Amino acid sequence: MPENKNKPYLSVIIPSYKEGKRLGANLVEIEKYLKDKNFEYEVIVVVDGSPDNTAELARSYNNKVKNLRVIENKKNHGKGYVVRQGLLEAKGDLRIFLDADGSTSITHFNTFLPQFKKGYDVVIGSRDIKGAFIQIHQPKYREVMGDMGNWLIRIVLGLWSFPDTQCGFKMLTGKAAEEIASRMVVDRFGFDFELIILAKKLGFKVKQMPVRWMNEAGSTVNLTGPNGFTQVIIDLFKTKWRLMTGKYKIK
Repeated sequence: MPENKNKPYLSVIIPSYKEGKRLGANLVEIEKYLKDKNFEYEVIVVVDGSPDNTAELARSYNNKVKNLRVIENKKNHGKGYVVRQGLLEAKGDLRIFLDADGSTSITHFNTFLPQFKKGYDVVIGSRDIKGAFIQIHQPKYREVMGDMGNWLIRIVLGLWSFPDTQCGFKMLTGKAAEEIASRMVVDRFGFDFELIILAKKLGFKVKQMPVRWMNEAGSTVNLTGPNGFTQVIIDLFKTKWRLMTGKYKIK
């Protein structure tokens, strides 16, 4: 636990876009889970230029969620952009980001935390390792696209032991968060594999943990467009090129 009692031990980062209908329930669950813990925490909602009332709704929970901060971007940049923004704005010794829809519950903190005591720097949720459970599946076409994408990611980046790089539940030490996020450049959904490969290249110890995951309707993922499967593949090869040409400035 941190020596400075005013400094948060845990930062919870919630990237949010068009989440006016789903974010509130997740904020309530997070506060309910954390309020009795014997450490300081902060909850940071980073709104990604959302056209709905996401930012307004998040601010309405100021009196219900301890140490809630709402960062509102007027322009939409992408999930990767707001995740790294949140990781760098956070002050916690440990920093976790999770999806606004609550598809993976904050309660996984219980199983993730012991891994840091074992010396790991980055712990990522996985839906494809032993012990994982998918409570509600995605539509079949999205699962097929996801499987194809994960195989390509593993081949191109050499992440053979990571069957699921894209789960939206990841936890990092403050040091790892700052070293990694300050180098990340992928603004859209490809940021997940960029984070993992940078963690590996920077020498941080990465652990995968199984999660219980539930698909929620309303995802902005599709085949084409800025949040599409095609863009993820483009970002994959751009990431490989940056690694090969030293753009990430890894010593």
